[in-house]
Amino acid sequence: MPEFEIIPMPGARAPVLDRLERPLQDLRISVMDRCNFRCPYCMPEDKYHKDFRFLQSHERMSFDEITRLAQLFAGLGVRKLRITGGEPLLRPELSELISDLHQVDGIDDVALTTNGILLGQQAAALKAAGLDRVTVSMDALDPEVFAAMSGGRGSPDKVLDSIDEARDAGLVPIKINTVVKRGVNDHAVLDLLDRFRGTGVIVRFIEYMDVGTINHWQASDTVPSAELVERINARWPIEPLEPSYHGEVARRHHFSDGAGELGFISSVSSPFCGSCTRARLSSDGQLFTCLFASRGTDLRGPMRAGADDEGLLEVIQSVWQRRGDRYSELRASGKGGEEKVEMYYIGG
Repeated sequence: MPEFEIIPMPGARAPVLDRLERPLQDLRISVMDRCNFRCPYCMPEDKYHKDFRFLQSHERMSFDEITRLAQLFAGLGVRKLRITGGEPLLRPELSELISDLHQVDGIDDVALTTNGILLGQQAAALKAAGLDRVTVSMDALDPEVFAAMSGGRGSPDKVLDSIDEARDAGLVPIKINTVVKRGVNDHAVLDLLDRFRGTGVIVRFIEYMDVGTINHWQASDTVPSAELVERINARWPIEPLEPSYHGEVARRHHFSDGAGELGFISSVSSPFCGSCTRARLSSDGQLFTCLFASRGTDLRGPMRAGADDEGLLEVIQSVWQRRGDRYSELRASGKGGEEKVEMYYIGG
């Protein structure tokens, strides 16, 4: 069993551990179920069309409700928050929420994952509100390949401009998350690296995986990280780095010539369930303990029914203590389940 460094905050409860002795340290908060992309592996156009019923405004958690839950999670050991979607920058006045979360006692890091289309016009305000870092999802530079991965929405030039704006605003280090699907964009991996080598931007390649039930995943779609390492190393020698912290998801490498860092997220070929410390909140207040979960626990309902903080803490703690999720390990052994929540609903 992996060892974790657990540093309780003054006045906080004892660290809460799940059944595999994994602490609760990271919380990903979806603030919006809608998106301005239609990526086939997440929100394909044929299912999420113009008549699809997304959540109404009153069904999403308010900023006050999100901040209240963040304070409770911080009391149980959470130190890092990541704002996700859908596309989180579709949520009006998001910088106000960032400001509130930045001031929560015990939270050391507030980050955001976005497709980048709206980032340029909001980067300065987000930084001023207290956002520490940003991760941009970008699957290719070539416009045709980009369109194939984004459902024909957006453009790589717009995302690149937003990355420049985010860098100028001080939202660094910027990370690029690239989902790699065999036969679609795996040939474009070297082009992405060539564009960002030496810029301080960290490109991370994510193995295409079976999140949700609508992307028709097959193992043959996945390009194992080891294969990408071999391809990249043949062009530019790279060397592995030690993890920045225990439980880090990406396996870090750096270019031997000093041109920067890159990473690989290998949920399929090299599962990291044993060190997972993440919980997830959907935009309507469902608590999930795994990206591949089939169901969550409602926190919005009890909040709106008048539950006090102690009652909510007991629910959260109970959910985490019962947690035994290790889907990726079970998938590798052929025992993974079929029913899973869709990724757009709880973020990546």
